[in-house]
Amino acid sequence: MELMNKWAIFIGVVGAVFAIAVSLFFKLNGKEKYVTGTRVSNTSLLKSTKLYKSLSLRYNVLRVALAIGMIGSFVSALILVARPYRNQDVYTGVKKRDIIICMDVSYSLYDLNGELTDYLKGVVRGLAGDRIGINIFNTSTVTYVPLTDDYDYVAQKLDDLSDYFVMQKELYTEIYDVYGYEYYTYPADVQKWHDDLREKLEYYDAGTLLNNTNRGSSLIGEGLGTALYSFPYIDDTERTRVIIMSTDNELNSFGSQIMNLDEASTYCKNKNVTVFSLFPSEEAFYDPEHYSYVKCKGELEKAVEKTGGLLYVRTADLPVSAIVQDIQRQEVMMVNMVMTRETQDMPQNAFIALFLCLAFTCAAGLVLQK
Repeated sequence: MELMNKWAIFIGVVGAVFAIAVSLFFKLNGKEKYVTGTRVSNTSLLKSTKLYKSLSLRYNVLRVALAIGMIGSFVSALILVARPYRNQDVYTGVKKRDIIICMDVSYSLYDLNGELTDYLKGVVRGLAGDRIGINIFNTSTVTYVPLTDDYDYVAQKLDDLSDYFVMQKELYTEIYDVYGYEYYTYPADVQKWHDDLREKLEYYDAGTLLNNTNRGSSLIGEGLGTALYSFPYIDDTERTRVIIMSTDNELNSFGSQIMNLDEASTYCKNKNVTVFSLFPSEEAFYDPEHYSYVKCKGELEKAVEKTGGLLYVRTADLPVSAIVQDIQRQEVMMVNMVMTRETQDMPQNAFIALFLCLAFTCAAGLVLQK
């Protein structure tokens, strides 16, 4: 316990000393000597009686009690004026989790990515404290949303991405699947429809398909590695870092990659970044004639489990909403304990002492009056 107004103690003590000095001065100068009244002689006999001694003892005890009560009241009042307090260290947890959504935006994944973005819009609006970033990749990676806690902005960009995946689906299911891939065979209105879609899609594809004809597409390892190094201060261990990656792991590289999937997952492990992956069901797997579903799934599963994460297969029984909810439950948030020092007043003891001393003083005074 400490005193906030220590000066009050000093002033009170000085005042008490001054009052006592004045009282002694008048007493020593005879101001309290006998002046008027009837003098009584031969009081020794009276003082020797049992009744007198009893009353005298009672009187002296009550005087001492009265003095103690007054002194106690004075001291308690001084302490209250001095304001006793204590400093209390309050620790509060602050969420410090960084999440990067890493999407393989190959046209084979528009359904999975579209469902993911639609669900994430609701999740993001309910967050508090976490930072969210979005990377999209194919041949190359685009940091679509840098890490931020501006959830309205993230939700807006997810809306835009959702439109992108809808346009991907429209191009494939309503034009290519119906009219084929020979542009010159399309009717004029379909050609215009195709051109309008391609122009809008180019806004995204220009970044994710950079140098596509020379390097290939779906460079999974580079996409994951870029997501890893999108975290600021990557060696800062005070934050939990999570990557949620959607991909079918259908690597279509025309040459060596800067970083393959195994290397990227090793780097994630070394940097304490946990990777969770969303993988399409076997029915939705693109181009099974050229890619092995089991092999693509196995390679990706091995990579994410190396980081401590899990691979989720999106099925009718396990929608994206259930997958993301499970990821949120599994990933324990690292909490940074922030200490704040609060001042807590402690008048209780001094107030109780003052109350008791005043009661004691009043009781002693009332008895003395009788």
